[in-house]
Amino acid sequence: MDNASYIMLTRMSGLRRELQVVAHNIANSATTGYRREGVLFSEFVVGMGRTEPSVSMALGNTRQTVQLQGAMSQTNGRFDFAVEGDGFFQLETAQGPRLTRAGIFTPNAAGELVNPDGHRLLDAGGGAIFVPPGARDVTLARDGTLSADGVPLGQVGLVLPADPVTLSRAAGTLFSVEGDVLPVENPQILQGFLEDSNVDPMIELSRMIDVQRAYERGQSLMQREDERIKGVIQTLGR
Repeated sequence: MDNASYIMLTRMSGLRRELQVVAHNIANSATTGYRREGVLFSEFVVGMGRTEPSVSMALGNTRQTVQLQGAMSQTNGRFDFAVEGDGFFQLETAQGPRLTRAGIFTPNAAGELVNPDGHRLLDAGGGAIFVPPGARDVTLARDGTLSADGVPLGQVGLVLPADPVTLSRAAGTLFSVEGDVLPVENPQILQGFLEDSNVDPMIELSRMIDVQRAYERGQSLMQREDERIKGVIQTLGR
């Protein structure tokens, strides 16, 4: 296989990954707190010596998460929280702390606020948030202070990674951080609201069509290159 074929194969491999990412975005366009992903293409250049031209290959191995805020949907749920502006809720999981923008919580049997997967919501000090059984009037101030029947229970913690580059998707709407996290100054949290996915299905469908066409053009070019090589071999073999 010659250099042109290798170059096209690397590009088509990246396009296939991008197609998978776009399909995943579309599937999660209605998932609360989901963040859209994209694929970053980079160029890899290899020198072939003084007598040969260098070879350039396109690689699409890096995923990028778009952190634009999604729209707010009012639910009026007592334990539905939405972050307005910067910051993530911090959850306690078996794999370590995880960050999320999906603010669907409910008290468990022990009265601790947990997400639908049972991960505990952490307060500003890194501890669990406890809601007394039978509490009637549960309110959340915009700064994250949670109160029950007029008695403060604690403050929901919002954090940001000290280095944004260390933030990576762990699973679904959960993110992991390699390194420290910092508390958000002047946090803004809404009660009775949820943040929608920031995926625009129409834009993603358009992206999917563009990527499919680019992949098909690559296949066509590979077929023509294969026919050219076969023609050269047949001519030289006569």
